[in-house]
Amino acid sequence: MKLTREQAAGKVMVALDYPEAAAAEKLLEDLKGIPCYMKVGMQLFYAAGSSFVASLKERGYYVFLDVKMHDIPNTVKGGANSVTKLGIDMFNVHAAGGSAMMEAALEGVDAAISGGSKKPAVIAVTQLTSTSQAVLNDQIGIAGTVEEAVIRYAALAKKAGLDGVVASPSEVAAIKSACGQAFQTVTPGIRPLGAELNDQSRIMTPSDAVRQGTDFMVIGRPITASPNPRAALESIIEELISVE
Repeated sequence: MKLTREQAAGKVMVALDYPEAAAAEKLLEDLKGIPCYMKVGMQLFYAAGSSFVASLKERGYYVFLDVKMHDIPNTVKGGANSVTKLGIDMFNVHAAGGSAMMEAALEGVDAAISGGSKKPAVIAVTQLTSTSQAVLNDQIGIAGTVEEAVIRYAALAKKAGLDGVVASPSEVAAIKSACGQAFQTVTPGIRPLGAELNDQSRIMTPSDAVRQGTDFMVIGRPITASPNPRAALESIIEELISVE
C-alpha cells in the first residue's frame, strides 16, 4: 500500500545531532510544519536538557529520546521513569543489558504512566550500524554474524516486553520474521542516493528501507548538513511516497 505524505513524513526521524539548542532551532524553523519525528540524542540532551524536549512536544513534534540506557536494572528503572514524565513518544535501552534491565525499564514506565504520563514506546539497541563483522567478532567479542547477534537481541527484547528494536535496515526482514510484523524497527544507516556514508557500515536508501518493512528511519546528516534541509527532507518524503 502506498504511503500518504503524512505517513511518509511520520516514518522519518530527523537526528538533531547538535551541540546546543540554538543550532537545532534553526533546523526546526526550516522544517516547520512537516509532521516528522525529532530524534534527540545524548549530545543535545546533555547540553539542552529536559526543557528542550518539552519545547519540542509543545510544538507538536513526535520525539524519540535516543539516550541508549545501559546500567544496572534499578538505575535504568529510574531513568525510564524520569524520561517518561517528559511526555516523549519513544526512548531506547541497550539489549546487551539483559532481560532484567529491560524489564526494569518497563517498570519505570509503568510507574510514570500510573501518575498520569502517557506511555512511550520502549525499544532496544541491538548492534550499532557502525558495527562491522570484524568489530563484532574481534573487538566486542561476540561470535557469529552481525545479523545473528541482532536477531538474538531482538528476540530477547521482545520476550522482555519491549515494543521494538534499533537495527540496520538490512536486518529488518529477519527481525520481522523472527519477532512478528507488529514488532517495531527503527533503522539508522539510511542514506539517500549520492549521500556520504560518514561512519555508517550497514546502510540502505529510504525507499529500499521501506520495502524491507521498516517502521521508522533515522536520518541525520543528509538532512541537517544539507544547504537546504527542508528540500532534502521533502525529497526523501517524495521518494517514500513513490514506493509501490
